[in-house]
Parts: sequence; C-alpha cells; structure tokens
Amino acid sequence: MDLLTLYGVFAVSAMMIFYALEDRGPRFVLAFAGACLLASVYGFLQGAWPFGVVEGVWALVAVRRWWRKIHLAP
Repeated sequence: MDLLTLYGVFAVSAMMIFYALEDRGPRFVLAFAGACLLASVYGFLQGAWPFGVVEGVWALVAVRRWWRKIHLAP
C-alpha cells in the first residue's frame, strides 16, 4: 500500500466518522467539510477527477450547512 492510498483511506474514513458525529454540533459538520476537501484532493491526485469534483461539491455543501447551523441556531 503506497502513501497516496493511505491518504485516501484516512480522508474517506474521516468523512464517515465526522458524518456520523454531525448531530453532536457544528464543529463536526465543519470537520466533515474538511474531510470532504481532503477526499477531493485525493481524487485529483489519484487521477479520478470526477470523484474529486463530487467531493469538492460535498465540501461546499457541508460548509454551507455549517454556516447555517452557527448563524441560524437559536
């Protein structure tokens, strides 16, 4: 297993963990966005640019959800 594959395993595992923890607070939503960004970088480095694009979009969606959570929270 090379370093790029290890990086990909880390990025996607972090995504799953932070997604599961999102209900615990906005910081986990932001962490999920960061993990999506890491996965996006992995996709581009690995040569799977469609994966990189989709993960980049998910990162933007997650940042928007985080922003709404911190600004619209009661």
